[in-house]
Amino acid sequence: MARQARQAIANIPYHIIHRGNNHQTIFFSKNDYQSFIHLLQLGKEKYPCKIYSFILMTNHIHLLLEPVQEDQNLAKFMKHVTQRYAQYVNKRHQRTGTLWEGRFKSSAISSDYYLLACSRYIEMNAVRAGIVKLPEQYDFSSYKAKIGLKRFNFLDYDPVYLRLGGTESERQKKYQKWFLESISGNEWDMIREAIQRNWPYGNEEFQGGIESALGRKFEIKKAGRKPKM
Repeated sequence: MARQARQAIANIPYHIIHRGNNHQTIFFSKNDYQSFIHLLQLGKEKYPCKIYSFILMTNHIHLLLEPVQEDQNLAKFMKHVTQRYAQYVNKRHQRTGTLWEGRFKSSAISSDYYLLACSRYIEMNAVRAGIVKLPEQYDFSSYKAKIGLKRFNFLDYDPVYLRLGGTESERQKKYQKWFLESISGNEWDMIREAIQRNWPYGNEEFQGGIESALGRKFEIKKAGRKPKM
């Protein structure tokens, strides 16, 4: 059976996950992480995408991207960044062969509290993996920037995050407080299922709008209660 063509809609956020081939390591040193972060900035300049959240793990990446102006900017951005990074790794570490899995996974995200919940899911990856105890202890994530401990010039702040407060300091404090509050039982399960199946994550109206725009049906389970603030 032919695979479904990769489709995206401009000005809608997407949760992206891309893994190393056979779950192999893709970051071998601190310089590798920093090089990939630099490529995110270069990719954004070439194929405009807003970058709301990210985390770089040893063998995979999570990104929360919103293609700007053109639908194809999402796929072009990912191709540009991952190809250039693979070339860098092969040269620096004297390796050959495929670095990435064949295709990245993507899930359209509703621009409301579901978007904030998806950011938390992404930025908690290192904690869930047992690498750190607190999300701010992990350097290669957008979380530290959102609570004022680090700055990434290429990082954009999503509209839900911006509504958390009238000042930068207020937003940072509210985000940190909300981030560490209890999480509803099915929130992470629904985000995980959506990204694994390339399904949209949001309320039924949002899901229906994505179906209409793309001309395809998703066998979507109910998303459950709206993530709490």
